[in-house]
Amino acid sequence: MRGTDRGDDPDRSGRILGIEKRPFFVADAIKATVKDPRESAFMLKFASASKTASKKRKQEKEAGEHIPPFLIASITSKCNLHCAGCYSRCNHATVDAEPVSQLTSEEWLRIFSEADELGISFILLAGGEPMLRRDIIEAAGKQSNILFPIFTNGTFMDEQYFELFDKCRNLIPIMSIEGEREVTDARRGSGIFDRLIRNMDELHDRGLIYGASVTVTTENIREVSSDDFLKKLSERGCKAVIFVEFVPVTEESKELAPGDEEREYLQGEIARLRREKPEMVYISFPGDEKSSGGCVAAGRGFFHINSHGGAEPCPFSPYSDVNVKNTSLREAMHSPLFTALRSGDILMDDHGGGCVLYEKREQVEALLAQHM
Repeated sequence: MRGTDRGDDPDRSGRILGIEKRPFFVADAIKATVKDPRESAFMLKFASASKTASKKRKQEKEAGEHIPPFLIASITSKCNLHCAGCYSRCNHATVDAEPVSQLTSEEWLRIFSEADELGISFILLAGGEPMLRRDIIEAAGKQSNILFPIFTNGTFMDEQYFELFDKCRNLIPIMSIEGEREVTDARRGSGIFDRLIRNMDELHDRGLIYGASVTVTTENIREVSSDDFLKKLSERGCKAVIFVEFVPVTEESKELAPGDEEREYLQGEIARLRREKPEMVYISFPGDEKSSGGCVAAGRGFFHINSHGGAEPCPFSPYSDVNVKNTSLREAMHSPLFTALRSGDILMDDHGGGCVLYEKREQVEALLAQHM
């Protein structure tokens, strides 16, 4: 396979992300929401839309075009928290100052509409803190064929948002939590854990679906995958847990990145949880790349659009040679950088943990320089 465009197999990239012709995410979500008629009805409707999107991607493949099922959209570069070890702040993608020259809600709505036409089923809204951009989240709610997980620190949840989530069931808040109170507040700030718990209880009382995002490190991996911790989330109505491997941004933090042993343990626990505790959906990102065909960034399974419109391989690899302000999503996927990454060996390289593109960033920078 060396020297070929490894992005030409949407079924394989779909399997890596857990999205196939009948996405396990959707199937598991239907099971997880079976006791809630409104949520279950929405997931059944979305399952139909997802199947239609899969057919679109298949037709594109037959025409020689690979369309990834996922897109990650960082809709703002501003955040109110300073979480320890934040890769986004280290990359200067997240700042305290009011951002300038960011995409407008109209521009994002165009992107969402184009994604729907291409057959993209999932758009992860991130930041910064995405809930600072209520206008964009409201625009996303209008695209009912696409599921929008919103990766949020939970500090801007208010009555308006609760009402919006009730009206637009394709908007799914995914709140970041690091485990119990001590470890969550140590990384995110004093009082954050209690605020998250209040949000969870309010969402649960209103019958709204939500999930949790956990940054997995060598220090908390046992706690966050334990039956005790996950039971507490489930009892509060959490329907999905996304385990995100910690990406070290300094030499001192490398020891926190999960290695092969920790990845194997986590994948085994996730497999067990899916069998034994189907009341929640469990997703691992990036998961075990070595056994699943390598990194799926740069359009193999997804790509990233930053708050200013730059199309990047992924949030951990903030390099861009094209801006969606000036081009279509389809054209962006054929950028020289994306094409070089998919046809080369970097995405398949062994690495210490977290993100191969972050670890191999000097090679990515060299590729970018060649094509600028």
